[in-house]
Amino acid sequence: MRTALVIGTGLIGTSAAIALSQRGVVVHLADHDPEQARTAAALGAGTDAAPDGPVDLAIIAAPPAHVAGVLADAMRRGAARGYLDVASVKGGPRRELEALGLDLSAYIGTHPMSGREKSGPLAATGDLFEGRPWVLTPTRDTDTEVLNLALELVSHCRAVPVVMDADAHDRAVALVSHMPHLVSSMVAARLENAEEAAVRLCGQGIRDVTRIAASDPRMWIDILSANPGPVADLLSDVAADLDETVQALRSLQSSDEAKRGEGVLGIEDVLRRGNAGQVRVPGKHGSAPRAYEVVAVLIDDQPGQLARIFADAGRAGVNIEDVRIEHATGQQAGLVQLMVEPQTAPVLTAALRERGWAIRQ
Repeated sequence: MRTALVIGTGLIGTSAAIALSQRGVVVHLADHDPEQARTAAALGAGTDAAPDGPVDLAIIAAPPAHVAGVLADAMRRGAARGYLDVASVKGGPRRELEALGLDLSAYIGTHPMSGREKSGPLAATGDLFEGRPWVLTPTRDTDTEVLNLALELVSHCRAVPVVMDADAHDRAVALVSHMPHLVSSMVAARLENAEEAAVRLCGQGIRDVTRIAASDPRMWIDILSANPGPVADLLSDVAADLDETVQALRSLQSSDEAKRGEGVLGIEDVLRRGNAGQVRVPGKHGSAPRAYEVVAVLIDDQPGQLARIFADAGRAGVNIEDVRIEHATGQQAGLVQLMVEPQTAPVLTAALRERGWAIRQ
């Protein structure tokens, strides 16, 4: 691939354009808002000048509701040898294109499974997709050259290609992305009118659950409008679980011992099923999840503290598998949770104590 055209210079389009530009591809940028394309160009994503002729690959980074229209326009004017989109739903846009009677041998639907709570070109980064799955949905009609161009794009972005059927993809993202986002928003909505004294008690748990609720509502309306059926089906199942859980909690309030026993069994059931589902979430680098030991270190909220901890861990020969930070309410301090292999936890604990760190048991 020597040339590309990115149509849509938001977070995903600009991030892909930056990655391609960094690897020597000449990238042309287009957007319905020319100012946004100029911003992306200023960030090193490419040029907002129109290409002289057809490029090797056109990347459509428009909202799902507009993908078919933008793709159809690009294909009719012969903008590229190959075409793909990066929308978060795949079945709907393809059916729209089929209804328009277009030859889809030069098109493949794709979806990079990466993003941020922020949107727009200023949030873009060339390593956004690194190590992340990038779904490709070829059909029997997909030209081999177009599939190879898509694989080259994924390689340039250092993502991991995953081949799926388009409708299977839409059901999957409803489960692992779209439905969780709505549930996160519903939990976060409970905080809107909560008493300030209650909100000040927020800890890492509520931060984890509500983090994705910070995303742009307009973007999510576009996404959910393109995949409403599978998301509604999943939320219906969640609603049934909620009803049963509410009934179980009401039973726990009963003075009748048998009813309280039923309540305990109901709560235990949903918690156990939650455990069973959680362990299926892939672990580091997509491998099977592993149990790590946590070494908790108290730190001051000052520059250089994390760098010192990581340097001290390196000197001890211990690899940090993951890290979380819990900030103390009302204090300039925090708790850094270092996840390490169980056999290395005592080594790291002793080494950090020797270097003056406060370890919380």
